[in-house]
Amino acid sequence: MPEAKKQSYFLIFLHQFKSPLIYILLVAGLIVFLMREFTDAVVIFFVLFFNAIVGTVQEGKAQNTFLALKKFIKGKAVVMRDGNETIVSDRELVSGDVIILREGDKVPADARLIESNSLEINESALTGESVPKFKVAKDIGRQKTSVLNQDNIIFKGTTIVSGNGRAIVTATGEETFLGEIARETLTVDSEFPLKNDIRKLSFLVIIFVVFVSIVILMHGIFGGYSLKETFKTIIAIAVSIIPEGLPIVMTLVLAGGVWRMGKKNVLVKKLQAVEVLGEIKVLAVDKTGTVTRNELIIEEVCIGRSVFQIAGSGYDPHGEVFLEGKIIDPLNHEELLMAARIASLSGNASLIFEKRKKVWKISGDPTEGAMTVLSQKIGFHRDELMTEMPLIDELPFDYETKIHASLHIAGKENFMAVTSSPEIILKLSEKEWTSSGSKKITKKRREELREKILLMSERGLRVIGFAYRYTQTDVVDKKEISKLTFGGFFGIKDTLRAEVRKAVAQVEDSGIKVVMITGDHKITARAIAQEAGIYKQGDRILDGEELDNLNEEELAEIIEKVSVFARVTPRHKLKIIKAYQFSGQVIAMTGDGVNDALSLTAADIGIGMGKIGTEVAKEAADILLLDDNFGSISYGVEEGRNIFISIKKVILYLFSTSLGEVMVLLGAIALGFPLPILAVQILWLNLVTDGFLDVALAMEPKEELGNTAYKKTAIIDKLMLKRMFLMAISMGVGTLYFFSRIYEVDIAKAWTVSLTMLAVFQWFNAWNCRHETKSIFQMNPFSNKFLVGATAIVVSLQFLAVYNPFMQKILRTVPLTVKEWLIIFAWALLIIFVEEIRKVKVRAKKI
Repeated sequence: MPEAKKQSYFLIFLHQFKSPLIYILLVAGLIVFLMREFTDAVVIFFVLFFNAIVGTVQEGKAQNTFLALKKFIKGKAVVMRDGNETIVSDRELVSGDVIILREGDKVPADARLIESNSLEINESALTGESVPKFKVAKDIGRQKTSVLNQDNIIFKGTTIVSGNGRAIVTATGEETFLGEIARETLTVDSEFPLKNDIRKLSFLVIIFVVFVSIVILMHGIFGGYSLKETFKTIIAIAVSIIPEGLPIVMTLVLAGGVWRMGKKNVLVKKLQAVEVLGEIKVLAVDKTGTVTRNELIIEEVCIGRSVFQIAGSGYDPHGEVFLEGKIIDPLNHEELLMAARIASLSGNASLIFEKRKKVWKISGDPTEGAMTVLSQKIGFHRDELMTEMPLIDELPFDYETKIHASLHIAGKENFMAVTSSPEIILKLSEKEWTSSGSKKITKKRREELREKILLMSERGLRVIGFAYRYTQTDVVDKKEISKLTFGGFFGIKDTLRAEVRKAVAQVEDSGIKVVMITGDHKITARAIAQEAGIYKQGDRILDGEELDNLNEEELAEIIEKVSVFARVTPRHKLKIIKAYQFSGQVIAMTGDGVNDALSLTAADIGIGMGKIGTEVAKEAADILLLDDNFGSISYGVEEGRNIFISIKKVILYLFSTSLGEVMVLLGAIALGFPLPILAVQILWLNLVTDGFLDVALAMEPKEELGNTAYKKTAIIDKLMLKRMFLMAISMGVGTLYFFSRIYEVDIAKAWTVSLTMLAVFQWFNAWNCRHETKSIFQMNPFSNKFLVGATAIVVSLQFLAVYNPFMQKILRTVPLTVKEWLIIFAWALLIIFVEEIRKVKVRAKKI
């Protein structure tokens, strides 16, 4: 089977450098190195390598966890060779092999049936339908039907739930239907929105760097400065403008989000995927396995005028019985005992308790398994009942007759239990059970019962009819199955996961639309989606046939009104994803089956199921829910949004301080001053002062977003630009003012004052950027202990830069007096004053 090539740690490491911002820094570092400024070059390269190492460790760890999840179990196949049955690896199968099919086996290859004995196959991994499909050995001719609807073909990766047969292999490996999907998945490419945002931002930074570099180069040439000094200044300016701390901070913020989500049993395979969760506008959920448990159970038993509600969880054979909303004792209701007895005799499936996982499982046909569970809830155990009513003869469920009948000894007469589709049971029944004895079914009563079938179907129930007959015969003959006494209906349902309703509500409260995609019929799909809170009155439901008749643009026009997609194929899912993207919406897709692989890859973010998911789906997903808990998605959405908010805070801080430095340099050039700050000093500010504060700012506690609709803005929006310029102007004006008063007297002192003033501006600015509207005086300073610690570190380092002889030599600084420090601190408060005034105005508008 084709699968994506696993990356080595070296390739993952190199991948961390694929960013325009990184490219600029690499070039800048190389130029600095060639200019023999080795210290500056080492600092730049250290930043880049540290970022790459953090990213490599996280993505490599996720890849290893994912590989550990994969079950490398070699499939086996029973094949006829030289007239003998032989067990071989499924890798050794070739077209033309005759394979033997038995209950419980996994189908090892695509094959055409040549013999089928009540063969029933679970194709949910391919189709998304929870109900197994009967397969027959017959020639379907040239009838036009989709591949998955060909009843004489079986597919690799599906499971045989009952019956047996033989088939001729028609395709193996990547030539199978499953292989075709896997191969196509590898060709689908998608890009995270955050990556696109950073690319656009990088492009703007490059343009700005080029513009400012040209201005400084011209100033150097015409101002009489040496070419070496001019180039050093250009490099310093470039390093100043480029937010070299951003790659590190983004990696750390994303890694922090990944770590927090890991504690919630969510494995993030790619760092940027966690942020994308916060951007999604549409969450498309696969029904089977994601919304539902993929466990068929009987929820209703309809007998006469009574409707019994059966409670319980999954296949657990314990559950209360309700009638008209009240808990009842089943032993006091003869009609319910009759229904449970028929269910037990018809439910030829094994109920198994897995002690290790502490869960109940079914072995055999899921429908018969549902009957077995019901009978045990009422108090019947098949083994005990078979001792009381020994089996004489049985007619297994047949694809042609669609009837299951079993004949048992029951005193003077034999008892025949019959189950089938409700329409067939009604057709074969002459009488109906009542508490006072059986009565003939009138035409009016038949119409009432047909109406009951329709109402149950509209509630998403799969209806099975049951009946019985006392007879003298000791053989079950198809012709003898008539003149039955009608018992009632079993309402079977693939139950919702317990957390789904709450998760859907949480996601929708966050402003995200949830839509359901399924292979089920429209009626069933609507009922389940309505119960989950996905489908609402007035919503549209589209099925596969309607999707085929719409092109991408037409679908994009109406898709806003659709909440349920029914009877869809893997390619329909891909079309749905593309339609949402065409309309400009970021979409996430959940899934666990092979049929979900294409859409998981094509969606902006693919979310797979770690437990029940197929290997193809896990391979295609960006995020895996290790416990299959749908509720974890809503947690991820909140995490993603806070990550984006954290990244914006860091970008605001880095770009406002960089812009302040640029204003100081360009302002000095415009006013005819010498450069107020040297290249090495700019590197000190950006790689040391910023280096601690931006990382600490990224550790800001998550904001309480509440249940208000979230609207993602651009990575740099109008408000950020306004704040940047206000902060930068404060820094530029303050620094140039003091530099102009000192440089003619003492240039070394002027450089030291400029460096220190810009450093203090940056300290205060970091605290400014903690929140868009809250005053720094309203926020608990110790809620971000990292920022408190980082501020203490950079203050200490700045004193070291000013007073340590070794640092004085490198940074060309001189000592400052206490008075000068006080003046610098007082003037630097301007940046807080300006931002606080803006915040007051914003808060006033909200009142």
